[in-house]
Amino acid sequence: MSTSSFKILVKNAKQVVVVCRNGEKYLTKNGMQTLAIIENGSVVIGHDGLIKAVGPADIIESQFKGTKFDQILDVSGMCVLPGLVDAHTHPVWAGDRVHEFAMKLAGATYMEVHEAGGGIHFTVAHTRTATEQHLLEGLKSRLERMLRAGTTLVECKSGYGLELDTELKMLRVINSARKSLSIGISATYCGAHAVPKNKTMEEATQDIVAVQLPAIKKLIDSGELRVDNIDVFCEKGVFDLSSTRRILKEGKDMGLNINFHGDELHPMNSAHIGAELGALAISHLEEVTDEGIAAMATAKTSAVLLPTTAYILRLSPPRARDMLDSGVIVALGSDFNPNAYCCSMPMVMHLACVMMKMSMTEALAAGTINAAYALNRSHTHGSLETGKQGDLLIINAPRWEHLIYQFGGHQELIRYVIIKGEIVYENNKVLSL
Repeated sequence: MSTSSFKILVKNAKQVVVVCRNGEKYLTKNGMQTLAIIENGSVVIGHDGLIKAVGPADIIESQFKGTKFDQILDVSGMCVLPGLVDAHTHPVWAGDRVHEFAMKLAGATYMEVHEAGGGIHFTVAHTRTATEQHLLEGLKSRLERMLRAGTTLVECKSGYGLELDTELKMLRVINSARKSLSIGISATYCGAHAVPKNKTMEEATQDIVAVQLPAIKKLIDSGELRVDNIDVFCEKGVFDLSSTRRILKEGKDMGLNINFHGDELHPMNSAHIGAELGALAISHLEEVTDEGIAAMATAKTSAVLLPTTAYILRLSPPRARDMLDSGVIVALGSDFNPNAYCCSMPMVMHLACVMMKMSMTEALAAGTINAAYALNRSHTHGSLETGKQGDLLIINAPRWEHLIYQFGGHQELIRYVIIKGEIVYENNKVLSL
C-alpha cells in the first residue's frame, strides 16, 4: 500500500468504540447492551473524509507500513468514539428566555408561561425582527459550542417564524451555516411549532399547506434551499391530530422525512399517526401509551427522547425502559432551545442514564447510530465502520464511559473533535485523570 496516501492515522487508542458490528442502521434491545469496541486500536481516514480502516493498532500498522499520511495522531491512553449526533435542536432564534426560568422555578407550567405571552411566542416576536446576519451569528456560536462538546451532526429546526418570511429566513440561516461550518446539519422545517396569535389552528394549517410548503418546495427544487425533515408540534391547544396528519402528509409528498413532536404534555395518540404515515422519528413522548410504543416498534419509527426537557420542566421523563424493552429504536437529542439551554450531548446521555434508567451503552448507541437513523443518516454517520464519514471524538480517559460518567466534565475530557478526517477542535486544556 506504499504508493497510497491518506489524510490521517489516529493510532494507539486505548479503546476505539466502533458501536456497530455489521453495518446495522440502528440498534435495539440486546444490540444496545454490548457495543463493538477495539482495545488498543487505530483508525485510518482517507482524503475523501471517509474511514478506510479501523482495527487493532498492530494490524493497522503492518497493513499500512510505508504509507504516507498527511497527519499522524498518537492517542495513546485515550479513547476514540464516533462523533455524537444530536437528533433534536431549535438553535436559530433571537431573544433569550432566562427570565422565564425564574417563573418555572417558582412553579409556572410550560403552558402557563405560554399563555402569559412567554414561551414560543416571546421568541417568535424577537426572531421575526432579527436580521439574518444576527440570527446566523447566534446559530454559529451555538453550533460551535455543540461541536466542542463532541457533536458532529446536528438536526436544526426552524419554527420561530410561524409565517412564511421568517420561516424562510430561518431556513436560509441554517443553509448558510451548513455551507460555512464543518459540523453536519440536518435541516427541519417546523412552521407548525405553534399557532400564531392572529390565527386559528385551521387557518394556520391552511397557511402552512397552501402558502409556506409550496414556497419552500420551489426553493428546494431550484437548489436555493436544502430541507431534510418536516415537524409539527402535535399537542392539545396547539395542532390536533387531523391538522398534524395533513401537514406531515403534505411534507412527505414533497420528499421530506417526517420527524415531529408528539405526546409531550398530553397523550395525543401521535405515535399511531407517526406509525401510520411512516414517520422516521417522533420526539418527546413523555405521555406515550403502551399501544403507541407497540406501534412505533412495529413501524421502526424512532423515539427521540429529550431528558433535558423533562428535567427543566419537572415532567415525568419518557418511559425509555418500556420503549427499549419493546424494541423501539431509541435516540437522544438535547432539545437545545431558549426553554432548555443545553448544548452538550454528554450531559444528555448522563441524564438519560440517571433519569430514564438507560445503561451507558444504551445511551451511547442512542446518541450515535440511533440518532443518525432518526435523521436518515445512519448509512454515513453514527459508528466507526469502513466507508462511513470520518467523524471522531477523542477523549483523554482510559475508558469511554468517562464521557457519560463525568457529569459536566466534557470540557476537560474532550481532546480532539475530527470531522471528515480534519481536526476541527483541539483542546489543550485537557487534564489527565
